[in-house]
Amino acid sequence: MELINKVAVVTGSGRGLGQAYALSLAAAGAAVVVNDVDADAAEQTVKLVADAGGRATAVVAAVGDTESADALVAAAVDTFGRLDVMVTNAGILRDRVLWKMTDEDFDDVVRVHLRGTFVCARAAAIRMREQGEGGRLILAGSPAGQRGNFGQTNYAAAKAGIAAMARTWAMELSRAGITVNAVIPNAATAMTKTIPAFAPHIEAWEKDGTPLPDFLRKGIGFGSAEDVAGVVVFLASEAAKDVNGQCVGIGGDKLSLWSHPEEVSSAFVDGGWSADAIATAWSTSVGAEPQSYGIAALQKLSG
Repeated sequence: MELINKVAVVTGSGRGLGQAYALSLAAAGAAVVVNDVDADAAEQTVKLVADAGGRATAVVAAVGDTESADALVAAAVDTFGRLDVMVTNAGILRDRVLWKMTDEDFDDVVRVHLRGTFVCARAAAIRMREQGEGGRLILAGSPAGQRGNFGQTNYAAAKAGIAAMARTWAMELSRAGITVNAVIPNAATAMTKTIPAFAPHIEAWEKDGTPLPDFLRKGIGFGSAEDVAGVVVFLASEAAKDVNGQCVGIGGDKLSLWSHPEEVSSAFVDGGWSADAIATAWSTSVGAEPQSYGIAALQKLSG
């Protein structure tokens, strides 16, 4: 996977998954614009790229507004001459159950994840269309956005919206040669460390070097940030030129493709459905096999 002469922006790349993406893209030959709200973290990633012989520059900014998105694209163009890849990774958590979630909890998460993805992708798409040479938008989704997750109204809603945007933008940008895909990562990060089912395993791995057990790496598909980075490099490469509008899961030893929402059963009645008719038919027709929800692996680990 060679990305020589390619330029990528990775939001939220001061640490965790974003840092792993930035380092892997740089190792494949891309110049990288590193972004984070933490200046020290951003500069550390730039240093790691430089120490490995790569090229990088830092933009310290909070993702979520048009000005920040435009600044990221401008940094790519002004420093490296172009933009080929936008990876919208930046995110925060404000987990609370519905009846305890505040307006600020909801708005902050939606602003960073959903609006941040929108403004960064829009700014990148404008530049890529002007260049006329195609490009790659790689969006960060989540299992929570695919399945829902307890205590994550804001995060799950934002991530579900990102998956929907990936499918929409794949249609809108395909004629310009720009592909749009979402990555559904499952990795040990500061965010997943807050999940009780994962916390002890991540702590043992970080403190003592205890390998993550097979039931996580293989059974659940949960591993390190570095385990996820390969799919970002793949999606950024020429090898993925025909991959578009997909939600690609990766973590630990597992690579997967998520389905898109679709009708799974249907029934018909002449003249349309009344409430009484639906109640009578539900359990023997469309409601005979209701769809599951929630992240099964987390539910299992939680007992």
